[in-house]
Amino acid sequence: MAIRNPPSWMWAEACEMLERAQQLQRQFFRFGRAVASEPRWEPPIDILAYGNEVQVAVALPGVAAEHIEVRTDSGLLIVSATRALPIASHATAVHRLEIPYGRFERRIALPEGRYQLLEQVYADGCLVLRLAQR
Repeated sequence: MAIRNPPSWMWAEACEMLERAQQLQRQFFRFGRAVASEPRWEPPIDILAYGNEVQVAVALPGVAAEHIEVRTDSGLLIVSATRALPIASHATAVHRLEIPYGRFERRIALPEGRYQLLEQVYADGCLVLRLAQR
């Protein structure tokens, strides 16, 4: 069966994809009265490997560098911290919150091997970790 109006079909597909993206964002950003120690969101990452080194970039805008914890555990690189709400008082009117806030934790599976953290740099809202295989 032929599609009678391809632009309408493409528009409907694009709207459906946007809705799926918003559902994924809501899945990783749960705002409300959850347990404070429970992670509420996961930051996006980039992983690049070259030779025996791996570079991981974690997008953390608005997170204070001194609050970021980086650790390894059984082949995982774990990055966690809290991004505080910018609300100064109970009288603050929130018009829109799209950037995730609260405690986050990102568990990153590393390529096979044992790794040592060589460098940790936090600049322009991005944490860049450089690891090397031992």
